[in-house]
Formats: sequence, C-alpha cells, structure tokens
Amino acid sequence: MAGAETNAEAIPLQPIIDSATIGETLTLAPGTYLGPVRIDKRLVITGNGEATILNTSPDGQVAVLIRADDVQLENLNIQQNNGGEAAAVRVEADRVKLNGLAIHTAGFGIVLREANGGVITTNKIRWFIPKGEAPGTRGNGIDLYNAHGTEIRENEISYLRDGIYLENSRNTVVDQNKLSYLRYGVHCMYINGSRVTNNTGEYNITGAMVMGVTDVVVSGNSFRKQSQNVHSQGILLYDVRTSSVVNNVVEGNRVGIYMQRSSDNVLQNNLVLRNYIGIQFEDAEGNRFQRNGFVANVIEAQATGSKDNELNGNYWDSFEGLDLTGDGISDLRYAINPFYQQLVSDNAAYQLFFQSPGMTFLSDMYTSGKAQWSADPAPLMQLEVGAVTQGQAGGGQGTVMVAGWLLMFLSVITIIYLGVLRL
Repeated sequence: MAGAETNAEAIPLQPIIDSATIGETLTLAPGTYLGPVRIDKRLVITGNGEATILNTSPDGQVAVLIRADDVQLENLNIQQNNGGEAAAVRVEADRVKLNGLAIHTAGFGIVLREANGGVITTNKIRWFIPKGEAPGTRGNGIDLYNAHGTEIRENEISYLRDGIYLENSRNTVVDQNKLSYLRYGVHCMYINGSRVTNNTGEYNITGAMVMGVTDVVVSGNSFRKQSQNVHSQGILLYDVRTSSVVNNVVEGNRVGIYMQRSSDNVLQNNLVLRNYIGIQFEDAEGNRFQRNGFVANVIEAQATGSKDNELNGNYWDSFEGLDLTGDGISDLRYAINPFYQQLVSDNAAYQLFFQSPGMTFLSDMYTSGKAQWSADPAPLMQLEVGAVTQGQAGGGQGTVMVAGWLLMFLSVITIIYLGVLRL
C-alpha cells in the first residue's frame, strides 16, 4: 500500500458504486480509489489484491460504510488515515462477507454494529500512522457489538489495541486467527454460546480475556510469551460459568491460566508450560481441573479464596510419584507446596534461587498447614497432553534447572566480589 499515501491521482469510488445495479459484481482495476464510500445496495466488490481504497477525509469518517445486507468485499487494500473511533470498514447490515482485505488503519480495522451473520475471513489488519502525523489512539482490529452469529476465521491482526473484541455478540466463532503485539489478543464480554478455537497469540499483554460468559468453548488455542506486563496472562477467565477450556497451550507467560470469580467450568487437557505461575485461582469455586500437564513452571498453582474445585488426574513434572499398580496414576497424592510462593511474595530476590538444592531442601522441610494445601489425589505419572512430547517437557525442565544453577552461581560470585572490594 506504499503508493496509496496521496490522493492526487485517486479515482473517486462513490460514483462507481452509485452507478452499479443491485447484485452486480464490481471488479476494480489496479489503482487507488478515493474514499470514504457508502454501500446501500447488495454488491460484490473485488480488487484482486491490486486496488486500494484510500481515505484521507479530515472529518473522522470511515473508509467504507456498509448498510445493505449481503454485501461482499474481497481482495481489496484499504488505507484508513483517520484515527480515533473511525474504522476502515463499518458494517451495519446482515450477512456481510469481508474476505482477503489488507487493512492499514490509524483507528479501528473492521467494526460490526447490530449486524448478524457476518463472515470475516483471511484479512490482514495492522496499525498505521499517516505520514507526518503523530500517533493517535489505537483502535481494535475487529470489533463487534450486538452482532450475533458471526464467523471470524484466519485473520492476522497486530499492533492495535485488542485484536478481536466481542461484546454482547452471541454464537460467535473465532477460529484460526493470528494475533500479536496487542493488549488482548481476543477480548470477550457477554458472548454466550460462542467458540474461541485454534487461535495463536504471541507477545500480547494477555492472549485471551474471557469475561461474563456462559457456555463458551475455549479450545485448541496457543498463547505464548505474554510476559512483558505485570498483568500478563495466557488465558484470563473472569466471571465465567459452565464453560469448557480444553486442549490449549499456554507457554512462557507470567500466568498461564488465571481464573477469578468463575464457577462450574471444565479445564481439561491443557498444557501449562514454562510460565511463572501455571494456574491461579481467585474466588473460583466448583471447577473441574483434570488431565492437564504442568511442565517447568516456577510456581505450579496458586489459590486464594477458592474452594470445592476438583483438582484431579493432572501431570506435575516436579512430582515424583509411586505407581505400584502400573495404571499410570500415582498411589501418592500430590500436595502443592506453597513455600516458594510465600517466600517470594515476602522477598522477590529469592527468585534467584529457584530449584537450587538449598531451596528444594527447605521446601521439602516445610509442612505447615499441609492439610489445607491444594492437592491432586491421583496425579498422572506421565504427560498425556498431545500438544507436546515427553522429550520436549524434559528439555524445558532441564533449561529451568540450568538457569537456576547459573543464577545462584552468579549471585555467589557477586557477593564474593563485593566482599573483596570492601576489604
């Protein structure tokens, strides 16, 4: 879209739309077309990836406003120079299809309002700063409000505020999207009966924020490397009821899965890998947490004000169980020792000694209040989560062990060096 920064030679697009008949397919020749435009009749508009709609209007208008049902936009480039609440595409009609759009926007990407049955697929949406302009407020990549039954598949969104924002939009499918460098990769509020599946999120503050929902499925997603912010999580569940969180991978985040004020959910077959805190419960009750894999997390689990959660049949790589019957389940229960968690909360510097021999010894000696510790009565002897092999799990643990030894060695050398300086 490099050639779309000026409108000196742009072709006005609105007259072309106005002259088209209902149901016509408009194939735009390669070039730059001037927006903003308004579509009030059923049309198919395609650009074969070589036509660009440019909107430089100074009054905050959207580049493309759709107010007719069954409109289709395909393979167009859209450059939206307006920031703030302005969007590259705003949809206020039903069954609109947006496919293969390449959007650079200074504000929002695609916005749906009171628009049902939409299909949004294979679009690429990125934040954009008009030449010579100061950065404005980033909008959301795809933003739905009261837009039900929408399919959002295989889009790539980066460098905006939230990648996909859904509010009061029931029965929505969010599948196979790639989301990076955002606040929330997927941000869901009041979307009962929806599915968030097979998405990939990296380098966001939070991979998926799911709030105020019932009967939602969060499955097959991979949320990695959400760790740069003190509030970073792979998956954040707040006020979630009777929903399923299954077969996800959360790796390298500050908190893998954070659940607050949520109840009667199933969390199963998730791989919780190399996070600072694997899973954290706060005021969460009556949830079933089973057959998940915990590998190389600093703190495997935390629970505050939470009760009656069923923690059963998970794999904990730090636990050495005993299986006399050969059924793959340890005959010893695994109690989650809060010693390290409490120690670090009092003095964060002790993180340097994570899994050092001395720290492990002290943790084994700590038994205060053991009857109240969270416990898995039937932990698995081997990792069964399909998303990672046992060899990969072992490699991750070895990496953490080496890091712990190295940090301890550097700390000792520093102390000796400073002591010599004082002599």
